[in-house]
Amino acid sequence: MLRTLGIVEASDISSNCGRNAVRRLGGKSILESVVRRMTDCQQLDGVVVLTGCESLNKSLGELVPADVPIVYSLQNNSLDRFAEALEKFPSESIVRIGGGDPFVDPFLVDRLVVTAYEQGNCDYVSYCSRDGLPAIHSSVGVYAEWCRTTALRRAVRNATLSEDRRDVTRYIYSHPEKFVLRLIPTPERIDREDVRLTLDIEEDWDNALAIFEAIDPDEMEWQRIANLLDHQPAMRSRMAELNREHRKV
Repeated sequence: MLRTLGIVEASDISSNCGRNAVRRLGGKSILESVVRRMTDCQQLDGVVVLTGCESLNKSLGELVPADVPIVYSLQNNSLDRFAEALEKFPSESIVRIGGGDPFVDPFLVDRLVVTAYEQGNCDYVSYCSRDGLPAIHSSVGVYAEWCRTTALRRAVRNATLSEDRRDVTRYIYSHPEKFVLRLIPTPERIDREDVRLTLDIEEDWDNALAIFEAIDPDEMEWQRIANLLDHQPAMRSRMAELNREHRKV
C-alpha cells in the first residue's frame, strides 16, 4: 500500500477544467504539465489521472505521460470515482489536484503532506484563504488538498447531498464535528485579492500566457510568479477586477 497517492482529476470536457486540460501552455497540454509537476513532488509515492468523462477518455492517452496510470471510472460522481481509484491503487491518503490548474505548486503540495503526517491525527489538510475557507476554492490556483483514505470512505458512506458527492472533499471539510481538519495559512504574497491564476474565463488565458512567456515552465514556483506580479501593477489591477466580477462561491 502507498502512503500518499496524488490523484489528478480530469474533468468533463464540457467544464472549464476539462477544456483547460486539453489546451496548451509552454508547448504542453495543461493536463500533461499538471501531471509532470505532481511527479516532481517529493512526498507523493505515486500519481494517477482519474476521469469519468467519456469524451475526454479518447484523448487522455495522448495528454498523459506514458508512465502515469489512467483510471477510467463509470461512477456518476467524483466521490465514488475517487473511491474506485483507491480500490485500484490502495493508499493511506490522497492528494487531490485539479487537472486544469497549471500553476499548482509542488513545494506547496509537499508541505501539505508533511504537515498532515506531522499532525498525526488529521483527516483533511488544506491551505486556508483569508476568508477562512479552503484555498483550493480560491482563484489563486496553486493549491491542492490532502485527505486520509479512511475519511474519504466515511464520506462515501455518509454523504447524501448531490453537491457533497460532486465535490470529493466537501462533505469532509463541511463537517468539522466529524473530521479532524487542519488549515495551513497561505503565503501572504500570493493569497491576495489582486492575484488570479485560475483559468475560468478567456481573459485568464491571456494572463497565463504572459506568465508562461516570462517564466521558464520548469521554474514555475509560486515565489517566481509572485515576483513577476510584483512588477506588473496593471495585470494585478485587472486580476483584482476579475476576482470581484467572478468571485467563487
